[in-house]
Amino acid sequence: MSVGKVVLALDGMGGDNAPEVVVNGADIARERYPGASFLLFGDPARLKPLVDRRKGLAQALEIVPAEDAVSPDDKPSFALRRRRQSSMWLAVDAAAQGRADTVVSAGNTGALLAISMVAMRMLEGAHRPALASFMPTNRGETVMLDLGANLECDAENLAQFAVMGSVFAQVLLGLSEPTVGLLNVGSEELKGHEELRQAAMMLRREGSPVSFHGFVEGNDIGAGKVDVVVTDGFTGNVALKTIEGTAKLYTTFVREAFRTSTFAKIGALFAAGALVKMRKRVDPRRYNGGVFVGLDGVCVKSHGGTDALGFAYAIGMAIDMVRYEYKSKLVEGLAKLHASSSTEAAPALQAGGGSA
Repeated sequence: MSVGKVVLALDGMGGDNAPEVVVNGADIARERYPGASFLLFGDPARLKPLVDRRKGLAQALEIVPAEDAVSPDDKPSFALRRRRQSSMWLAVDAAAQGRADTVVSAGNTGALLAISMVAMRMLEGAHRPALASFMPTNRGETVMLDLGANLECDAENLAQFAVMGSVFAQVLLGLSEPTVGLLNVGSEELKGHEELRQAAMMLRREGSPVSFHGFVEGNDIGAGKVDVVVTDGFTGNVALKTIEGTAKLYTTFVREAFRTSTFAKIGALFAAGALVKMRKRVDPRRYNGGVFVGLDGVCVKSHGGTDALGFAYAIGMAIDMVRYEYKSKLVEGLAKLHASSSTEAAPALQAGGGSA
């Protein structure tokens, strides 16, 4: 796929299998996106031999020395204070300062969020960042956020996440008017806590920038009832891990079932084509990469344990976020949300008789 020139800052030392996965993932992405080039941050002594093994990669990549690395056990506060010369810090800073268009890291999630919030700051109109990604459903793919960046959210946070998720779905899934649902314990309007009901009222207002479906339940996620599912980070992270665990469980059940007898093994041979198709459909590497939406920059978090193909998919997500101008579209959407809220508030202020 030919794209315009996009420069990506890569945290070369972040992730369970870094730097090999990062370098090999960049090589796969380079072939898919010929217009992409990379700033690879990390230890040159470890990175250069890996780059040199990949024919042609050195021409699209510059190794930038970083004397330190964020460890998986580092607390976000420690990473902020003591890891200023780490590959993660320098990669994020490159994107924040405009030397790169986006940053991709498979490193410590909490540290990456904290560093990104300090270096990039928040986008105009956004109060908090949310971690967004997408997953396979019966109808295609569904975007979900927040997946863990904010354990508690108020109504305005949830309404802003709805806008962020809607724009995310437009950019990555190519949907012109994605439907948005708030995750709740029931679909009825009176269900759920006050913050959810207030967020629903904000999204139903005239001039709202999202196509609001209403409340959705947990079993609606896999069914693909809406294109975007919005929730707080605590609930979203639990839901995501539950979905991932259930998928692994059923994969194990299917594998074991085909080993129970000779006839079952023969059946597996006949079903091989269908099983391969299903495996590709739910391959977690295709959905690798979460984006910290709401930042004044594009920051993609790859799963720490992914392989090179999975990391390449995360790079592809970052490229699409830049190429389809996610930031400018989100600023426009947040402005419309604020305008609809201001319009609703004006009659109430007039009815109140002005200030005392």
